[in-house]
Amino acid sequence: MLKAKHNFIIHPFFKWYADIIIKRHFGTVRIIGGIEEKNLPILLISNHISWWDGFWAMYINIKMLHRKFHFMMLEEQLRKFWFFNYTGGFSVSKKSKSIIETLHYTAELLTNNENMVLIFPQGEIQSQHNQHFQFEKGLERILNEKADKIQIMFLANLVDYFSNRKPGIYFHLQENSMPVSDIAGLQHQYNHFYAQSVEKQKQFNV
Repeated sequence: MLKAKHNFIIHPFFKWYADIIIKRHFGTVRIIGGIEEKNLPILLISNHISWWDGFWAMYINIKMLHRKFHFMMLEEQLRKFWFFNYTGGFSVSKKSKSIIETLHYTAELLTNNENMVLIFPQGEIQSQHNQHFQFEKGLERILNEKADKIQIMFLANLVDYFSNRKPGIYFHLQENSMPVSDIAGLQHQYNHFYAQSVEKQKQFNV
């Protein structure tokens, strides 16, 4: 597997680039919710709806979480877009035995209070209108190793135009309140959180 690196040129560039392109392409950028700082490593669980997702999570990290950014990416894609490896990307091969190494590496990252790890638990891009998420089993292995030492944050990325020419991106952010070793409960809690986020979204009109 390919482990994450943070190049002293590439990583700061992508932090700057994420902020610039989001503000350029979206008329409204809004964060709904927040985080209580607990000085713990953060596992950020997010829906996966587009090419933008990694940049959105990096933006959230810059504005709210303030951790060293890491994210899991398919190995063939990471080798193709190699520069992501130098801004926190690490590889996973779902049909390979190396997936165990990746899961162990992810749990290891979550022993450091300075780190955050972004995971898309459904494992593939899906429509934002999908409101039922089925978490893959690998997340449970990560939680079983580090369940009592991490802060789990839920993120729902929702896009709306309303009356504007440019789309708005709305980041709904909430800390998980369920026991982190219970994957079924965690999945239920995220589904509930996402449904609530959609209801909140309907109230916006700008």
